[in-house]
Formats: sequence, C-alpha cells, structure tokens
Amino acid sequence: MTARENDAVPDFHARAAHSRSVARSGIIAAIYAALTLATMLFLGGLAWGPIQFRISEAVCVFALFTADAIPGLALGCAIANIANIAIAGLGTLGLLDVVFGTLATALAATFTWRFRSRPRLALAGPVIANALIIPAYLPLLLKGLGFYTIPFTGIALDDSYLLMYIFGFITTGIGEAVVMYLLGRPLARALSSTSLFCSMEAEG
Repeated sequence: MTARENDAVPDFHARAAHSRSVARSGIIAAIYAALTLATMLFLGGLAWGPIQFRISEAVCVFALFTADAIPGLALGCAIANIANIAIAGLGTLGLLDVVFGTLATALAATFTWRFRSRPRLALAGPVIANALIIPAYLPLLLKGLGFYTIPFTGIALDDSYLLMYIFGFITTGIGEAVVMYLLGRPLARALSSTSLFCSMEAEG
C-alpha cells in the first residue's frame, strides 16, 4: 500500500463516521418530530399547554446511547414546534416555543448524554430543563391563545407572572418526570438489549 493510500484510509473512515452521525441525527429528528406532532394532534394542549405530557419526550433516552441524539432531538423539537404554530394557531408567539423549546431540548439531551453512565440521574435532564425554561415564556403563549387566568384558579396572568412561573414549573416538571421515568426508562431498557443501540453505545 502506498503512502497516499495509507493517508486515504483514515480519511475514508472519518467520512463514513461523519455520514453515520448525520444519518443518526436525521433519523432521531424525524422520530421525535413525528411523535410530537402525533401527540399534538391527538392530545392537543397536553403537548404544549400549561399542563404537559409530551409523550414524544420519552425518546430523549436516545441520548443515553449516542451524542448524535443531541442535534437530532433539538432539530426534531424545532421542526415539531414550527409545525405547531400552524396546528395550534400560535402565530408569531409560537416562535418563542421554537427557540426556547428547542434550547430546552438541546440542554436536556446534553445533560442526558453527559450523565449516561447514571441513567436515573441522566433522565432528570429533560425534567430540569423543561421545568426551568418552558414556564418562562408559557404565560405569553397562553394569553395569545385566549387564556387570561392561571388554570384552575381565578388569578390573572397579567398580574402574577411569578405565580404562573411557579405553576408551570411544578406542572411541567411533573409531566416531564412522568414521561421520562414511566415511559422513557422502560424504553431505554428495551433499546439497550438491541444490537443497534448496543453498537451506538459502544461507539460512544
């Protein structure tokens, strides 16, 4: 083998690895976006409202197996939230969800990947990120949709941003925890026994 051929081998492997990485991110983005849109269509406000059970968040466990899940989940979230602008009639206010919802998902996936060796802790990433970030802009979205009081109370949103944030922190956190630990953890266990995810974990 010539020196040029020797140089070409690592370059080929690097390009192949990059292609696999891009493909994985794309597949994960498609899965997350499709599941989120299905949740929005069938569960409506439970996917984006003041009390959330976004079932698609369970696939955030992909970040336990590969770092490619970080851009994949973030992209999938952005695509789903852009689509939701039309589905829910959010208008330009929906861009808040596109930007900050995507940020929450990216941070959550990064946390999950960082602590992948401790799955119970790792799955807290989406819970913490969503509980902290989503309620910060949720009051604006709710007013844009015609909600002027904190759900189940007569407290006006205009006069009680802090109370709305606390309400959102609690409800979003609980909803995310239910999804991640009751759906995501069993899903992660099932995936860990498959050859595909075992190979991704080994590469990671």
